[in-house]
Amino acid sequence: VQLQASGGGLVQAGGSLRLSCAASGNIFRLNDMGWYRQAPGKERESVAAITISGSTNYADSVKGRFTISRDNAKNTVYLQMNSLKPEDTAVYYCNAAVRTTWYASVYVYWGQGTLVTVSS
Repeated sequence: VQLQASGGGLVQAGGSLRLSCAASGNIFRLNDMGWYRQAPGKERESVAAITISGSTNYADSVKGRFTISRDNAKNTVYLQMNSLKPEDTAVYYCNAAVRTTWYASVYVYWGQGTLVTVSS
């Protein structure tokens, strides 16, 4: 199973970016999917998560600005980021809880990370 993240880049404060993360490989079912970020010198933190049924959860710091969504037919999770702030600058990682067969355990896979830089 591989997760391929894309969509990062350089944006001015107040701008928007949309991150995508596509899962591929031997996938029976994608359960929870999510986005994390890690800023320089800081620990990785959860940004947003979405269940297979579409329930969402957000970090307080991004509520009202970021929206997580998923397309189950495409095995893809998205993160729409609006009103970006310099403190949103970080490497953003996606993850997914994957069951590879109906009888297999669920494992969490991670994408490679995509850099988001917000200039002031």
